[in-house]
Amino acid sequence: MHELGIVTHVAKTVEQIALENDITEVSSVVLQIGEVSGIVEDLFCDCWNYFRVRNDILKNAELVIETIPAVTYCSDCRRTYKTVQYGRICPYCGSENTWLQQGNETLIKEITVPEEEE
Repeated sequence: MHELGIVTHVAKTVEQIALENDITEVSSVVLQIGEVSGIVEDLFCDCWNYFRVRNDILKNAELVIETIPAVTYCSDCRRTYKTVQYGRICPYCGSENTWLQQGNETLIKEITVPEEEE
């Protein structure tokens, strides 16, 4: 289960950003996860909930996950296609000369903080 390691890295990164900006509490973190990243979303959320309650800055932070679709590029016909649907072989020309263009990444897209009360 590599989800815990990734959650730990994301949480420490968010905590570092918060500390650098004098933020004492984060209300949500929007994370983009690639469709073929190998991350199991349910396990990831469980790990997030386990980790955040043990961290003062993140204790109330909601995790919002957005999926980045997997797209493969064919070097022979120079077209892109849906990786999950077609796999490694290009559906247009049958070439195996392809590479994953997107869909394996994990990105922190947004961090929100509670609004200040006046």
